[in-house]
Amino acid sequence: MGIFTRFSDIVNSNINSILDKAEDPEKIIRLMIQEMEDTLVEVRSAAARSIADKKDLNRKIESLESEANDWDDKAELAMRKGREDLAKAALVEKARVAGAVDLLKQDYMTVDEGLAKLNEDIARLESKLEDAKARQKSLLARHKTASSRLAARKKIHDYKIDDAMVRFEAYTRRIDDVEGRVEAYDLGLPKDLNHEFASLEAEESVTKELDALKARIAAEGNRAAEAE
Repeated sequence: MGIFTRFSDIVNSNINSILDKAEDPEKIIRLMIQEMEDTLVEVRSAAARSIADKKDLNRKIESLESEANDWDDKAELAMRKGREDLAKAALVEKARVAGAVDLLKQDYMTVDEGLAKLNEDIARLESKLEDAKARQKSLLARHKTASSRLAARKKIHDYKIDDAMVRFEAYTRRIDDVEGRVEAYDLGLPKDLNHEFASLEAEESVTKELDALKARIAAEGNRAAEAE
């Protein structure tokens, strides 16, 4: 089954509406045009059959009308010859044939009306097909442009996300920097009691070593003087 299931679906279809819902507009347009062309062939074939039916009915009508005229001539001849019975029988046959002609004429009118409708359908479908072919390139171009713009918008959207992440990282680094500065200020703050005693003990140890170093140097100096 194609895109269109009935002839009316085609002639009443909104091409833009169909393309808006299509995932592959190029493929959809090709299918639409193919469907229209196939339907046009079918409608033309139906019209051709109707034309053939009209011609056949016309031949039958002409033949029966000729037969009716023949029965009328026979009825007149019979009356001229004094054969009223034959004249009556001929007129009965003429009436029968005339009735058949009336039925065929009704059929002819029905076929003729159908053919007129088919001709209208062909004209509408040809117009629709011509419109689809004329707009095929422009519709595809519009879709391509819209797709490119959409891709660009999505790319910009991705960039915005990346930019937001960069800003977040920068903000995190700023917080780290502020925290580092706070810790730097803490370095200059007074130490607790344990730290102060540890510092005193270290200072005393350094003082003892310094005194020992002074004494050693002094002793070496005295020995040198005595040696002279």
